[in-house]
Amino acid sequence: MNVVGRVESVWRYPVKSMRGEMLPEAYVSFSGVLGDRLYAVHNSAAPTAFPYLTARARPDMLRYRPFFREPARSVLPSNLAEAEARGPGITPLYPSLEDLAVDVATPSGEILRIDDERLLGALTDKSSPGELTMRRSDRAITDCRPLSLLATRTIDGIGRAVGLRLDKRRFRENLYVDLNSGESFAEDAFVGRRLRIGPKLTVHILERDIRCRMINIDPESLEENTDILQYVAKNHDNRAGVYAAVLVEGLVRPGDEIILED
Repeated sequence: MNVVGRVESVWRYPVKSMRGEMLPEAYVSFSGVLGDRLYAVHNSAAPTAFPYLTARARPDMLRYRPFFREPARSVLPSNLAEAEARGPGITPLYPSLEDLAVDVATPSGEILRIDDERLLGALTDKSSPGELTMRRSDRAITDCRPLSLLATRTIDGIGRAVGLRLDKRRFRENLYVDLNSGESFAEDAFVGRRLRIGPKLTVHILERDIRCRMINIDPESLEENTDILQYVAKNHDNRAGVYAAVLVEGLVRPGDEIILED
């Protein structure tokens, strides 16, 4: 058994480009972490290929904190144990719309329902000139692939190169991982290979993650440091971390072993 590392932390982002939440455990389905990027703010003036308002245009979106009204019901399928007891391949019952109801805490501390027009009103200004609507999808509204992974050593290496201690939340990963390799960007070696994470979750690493301005923005201060993306672009083909497709659904927790299967 080739153990190559462990899960450092598990994250999901109920609303695309708003603050994420660290989870003690998560169920990862074929479409990604349950409850991840369930909503996104659609902007009618944005390019058709990527029609969303994000923190690239509105960095203060990172200060909006979405959360599930029923957190215990939003993390795992309600009949997971029973489905797994029936044998491999049984699809569990995913949470209902009510189980996945989302509210948002605004930067001022006000709590608004996800469908409250005041939420969209607060996000409307000259940086988002189009009409804003809140879109919901049962499939995670990710930029590219359903699951993202990034090694903590990679974050450390980028930070050393630019002379900063980087908050990992800049990178908005689903799984931050501690790899046995002491090298930065060691996750690149898994592209085209299969990993088992925890007791059951199995993924195929598809490609390296192309980065954008988002990693320049500090999630707390909202200050932007362009050296970060410039370093990644110049030295690592503008890529940091990897994307994965889910082959076998399963539960994942911090501390779970990561096993290279091929």
